[in-house]
Amino acid sequence: MLSKEDQRRFEQITRNLRESDPAFFARLDSRARGRRGRWLLLLTILLWAALPAATVAFGRLTGAIFAVVLLTNAVLMWRFRQRWL
Repeated sequence: MLSKEDQRRFEQITRNLRESDPAFFARLDSRARGRRGRWLLLLTILLWAALPAATVAFGRLTGAIFAVVLLTNAVLMWRFRQRWL
């Protein structure tokens, strides 16, 4: 955890970097987005794979709710794919 003074300095350095070298800052930002997107995609795949086991273990209603949530997640990921790719 940074102190308030250190946080202020960090924000100032970040702001100066963004202003002085926007191309470098954009590359760093896109890398972070790519990693976050890969983790989100991996989590989604694992949850889809767990759906049959959850249905058997907890019943059809739970499986149906699980499936609806995952379908909503898949639709939102597809809709906003440019943000996390």
